[in-house]
Amino acid sequence: MLHMASSYRASKCTFAKEKASKCSVAKASKYLSAVLLLIVALPVQALTIFTCEPEWAALSRQLAPEAKIYSATHVYQDPHYIEARPSLIAKLAKADMAICSGASLEAGWLPALQKRASNRRVSDGSIGMLYLSEHVNTIEKHEKGFFSTEHVHPEGNPHFHLDPERVAQLARVISERMQQIDPEQKDQYVQSLQRWQSQWQSSIEGWQAIAEKLRSKPIVVQHSSFSYLLNWTGMKVVADLEPNPGVPPTMTHLQGVVATVKQQSPTAVVTNWYQNDKGARWLSEEAHLTHLSLPATVDLEGEINDLTKLFDHLLVQLQGAN
Repeated sequence: MLHMASSYRASKCTFAKEKASKCSVAKASKYLSAVLLLIVALPVQALTIFTCEPEWAALSRQLAPEAKIYSATHVYQDPHYIEARPSLIAKLAKADMAICSGASLEAGWLPALQKRASNRRVSDGSIGMLYLSEHVNTIEKHEKGFFSTEHVHPEGNPHFHLDPERVAQLARVISERMQQIDPEQKDQYVQSLQRWQSQWQSSIEGWQAIAEKLRSKPIVVQHSSFSYLLNWTGMKVVADLEPNPGVPPTMTHLQGVVATVKQQSPTAVVTNWYQNDKGARWLSEEAHLTHLSLPATVDLEGEINDLTKLFDHLLVQLQGAN
């Protein structure tokens, strides 16, 4: 009897252990399921993008609507000259991707910013650091050391965002890089790019009609900010208020420009919003010439807050000066 009782207790204990084991497995399974459901329910982390210029911030907004995007410069600021402020360092430190024009446009401040941010994701040579000048043909290349100002770029003019055809090319480059960095959202990036391309091509057709009316029209500029746009429209630059790139207009040089204006009869003298336009205003009064002060990039906080609106505004203004 004692043996039977002992066997019964042993069997009961074994059963209890097996039951406990099954309960543990069940609990573990439920816990794992709960964790998996939680992971699935969590929202996909959006890209954090740092751009050096407003035009690339505006374009990135359309190619990656869910991304967190910041521009280091604004429409009233010369992108050659900004300070590596603590706020910029903090933004770059958190970025998954950085988009800059390159061609030495940011050479005076970006390297210091990268060093202090210590973010390997956006260091030179990393997949997250995109210099767009490396993916497009540039104009107005100069030999190194030919001029002493920072406004002369051996790699070419960095303001290529003012050519609609180059913008179309670079939109694809930016989208493809986003897809590499964030492959889980590849389908969304592809769809956004296709939608943008369709709208952009439609806009180009309208701009070409205006460009035909501007072709061969003479114009005076201050610096090469609008060179790509003027080349695209076929307008002819007959004089530059700057004796050399980045050098402010001198009275001697302006007197020579007056003589050119009288001979060539340009439609306008063009400056951008961040330039000192004292020389242009003097020339406008002296030679009875229309002065156009135009934005050289998008105004992210204003009405001209994307590239389509920028081209609309620039071309209408140029056409109105005729």
